[in-house]
Amino acid sequence: MTTTTLAVLVPLLPFLGAVAGLLLGRTAPGFVRPLAVLPPLASLVLAALVAVRQGGEQAVDTHAELTPTGSVPIELALHIDGFAALVAILVAFVAACVQIYSTGYLRDDPRYPSYAALVSLFSSAMLLVVYSGDLIVLLVGWEVMGICSYFLVGHYWETPEARAASLKAFLVTKLGDVPFLIGLFALATDAGSFRITRVLGTVASGNLHHPTLIALLLLAGVAGKSAQFPLHTWLPDAMAGPTPVSALIHAATMVAAGVYFIARLLPVFEASQAAMIVLAVMAAVTMAGSALAALAQDDIKRVLAYSTIGQLGYMTGALAVGDRGAAVFHLLSHGAFKALLFLAAGVIIHAAGTNSLAAMSRMRGLRDRVPDAYWTMTVALLALAAIPPFSGFFSKESVLGAAEHVATGNTDHAPGAAGWIVLVAGLLTALLTAAYAARLWLLAFRGRGAEAPDHGRQPLTMTLVLWVLAGPSLAFGGLAYRSLPGWFDGRDLTPTLLTSILGTGLAVVGGLLTYGAWQRTSALAARVPAAPAPSFAWEHLQGEAAAHPEGDASLVEAHALADHGPADLAHAPDPGRLILGPLYRPAAAGFHLDAVYTALFVRPVQAGASLVRFLDSEVVDTYVRGAAALPRLLGAAVRRAQTGNVQTYVSALLAGTVVLAVAVVLVATGA
Repeated sequence: MTTTTLAVLVPLLPFLGAVAGLLLGRTAPGFVRPLAVLPPLASLVLAALVAVRQGGEQAVDTHAELTPTGSVPIELALHIDGFAALVAILVAFVAACVQIYSTGYLRDDPRYPSYAALVSLFSSAMLLVVYSGDLIVLLVGWEVMGICSYFLVGHYWETPEARAASLKAFLVTKLGDVPFLIGLFALATDAGSFRITRVLGTVASGNLHHPTLIALLLLAGVAGKSAQFPLHTWLPDAMAGPTPVSALIHAATMVAAGVYFIARLLPVFEASQAAMIVLAVMAAVTMAGSALAALAQDDIKRVLAYSTIGQLGYMTGALAVGDRGAAVFHLLSHGAFKALLFLAAGVIIHAAGTNSLAAMSRMRGLRDRVPDAYWTMTVALLALAAIPPFSGFFSKESVLGAAEHVATGNTDHAPGAAGWIVLVAGLLTALLTAAYAARLWLLAFRGRGAEAPDHGRQPLTMTLVLWVLAGPSLAFGGLAYRSLPGWFDGRDLTPTLLTSILGTGLAVVGGLLTYGAWQRTSALAARVPAAPAPSFAWEHLQGEAAAHPEGDASLVEAHALADHGPADLAHAPDPGRLILGPLYRPAAAGFHLDAVYTALFVRPVQAGASLVRFLDSEVVDTYVRGAAALPRLLGAAVRRAQTGNVQTYVSALLAGTVVLAVAVVLVATGA
């Protein structure tokens, strides 16, 4: 097979698996799991073959006109360079891991067939975005991911949290997609084509007429899809979906799509210094703000969600200083350890029977219940905190090194101010990241109190996937940073001495600071009586899970989501409260951005809608009703004369004749 044929099959196989899974889900349920697992595995193998053949050399570029439009043509085009080849492997790898994990996690879920099909369709759409060489075809994959996320986040639609989260994710991302679409059309108008190679050629020749406007329009879509400030608020709420869906969205699809899009079209953004400054500011605010919020969250999945937002901020920060190699390097590294973090969190939630860190902090021996999740999550958290030699250290340091390079004026492809903004924010975020990673580990695995409930062992498919992901989380960065420049732009990704010392030192300080705060808060919490016993409903759930040790882990998560209320945080040994001080409450509420958006946008729109509804029902409808009332009254008057009595008709006829005769006589006589 040619490389082009293999590349076409990579997104096609999961799509066919999704269609077949939906068709056979009810009639032949035994085929659902093979159709969920085998297509992404086959795509992974084919994506690896495409990468081997591409080899980081000349990009594979092929196209065929899809339909004549009379102006700018739309083409089915492939553009596979080193970036696309490696990102496709990541997407297929994480998708395969999620599908395998889900066979155990949702083994008794009655909606598993539709869930598995949507995950396959989600993966296919992201692979289409990765390989596409035409912006309209890329847009198709971009929007299909939005639809899939709506259904997958709302998988537990019985709970109001899941319904609200799915709707919020859809609306916020669509809010960014409107200017994104306008930017794509403006870009194609200047370039005369939607093909990426022609767009980049137009930029290189200096014929892009409105670079700042186009870049900012595109950036709005990226902010929505990749959950960057100010359109990031949907991602923490999206944790209402199943944990494997969270792993897929955060590690390899959806949120990674925006970063990958900018990396593909980075020359468009570099054509505008103002756009690069805006990108740097957006990255800095996103990094620092999300790290502060993560340090105050009680829900373990929301901690990881804000962590994803911050790590995406590192990637956009690398793009703001013009180094897409560092951005994609961190995207690849982050994909492995973030998938591991979420999937391990799913095991922990199943074992603890809750997603509350405050509740876990009052459980003794939770790490002994889930040794696989304990060790693999420890590896992933060390990678997240960028502790050497874990993979996150090398990829994050490549970002900080690129920022330092620009800040010190050693390059002219990005403004120096962008370098300083990204560097300072990145170092601050390094300290905060290590702090909330240490907080999560201490609260989840070093709890003190009653013995952790025994919900049985997790299925082998779940624990096996954790160890598979632990490998790249540990070793990918150290093994890849020397070879990846050959696949990317050739820029060195080796960590620089200064940023390595500063970044690692701040990470260690953050971890030690959190540990000291945890010891202090634990001593204070030990003086407070234990929390009240769980409710009867929760005890019933624990008994049900323990009675079925091989049962569905998603059952526990669904009930945890439904029953999760305000935790007893006041007396929990939470080091985040001590570290953040007065910032703790605002950070726990996401700095009240949802309330701000409600006041600035939601309520005015609702008020406008109420006004329109009033005008429609009370003004417009009044005119319509009035226009109908007059003929109705005239008809009623005329209807009174239609009695059906022949004598009445003859009398009226004679009377009319007499009246006419009298009138004629009067006129004739001149009276």
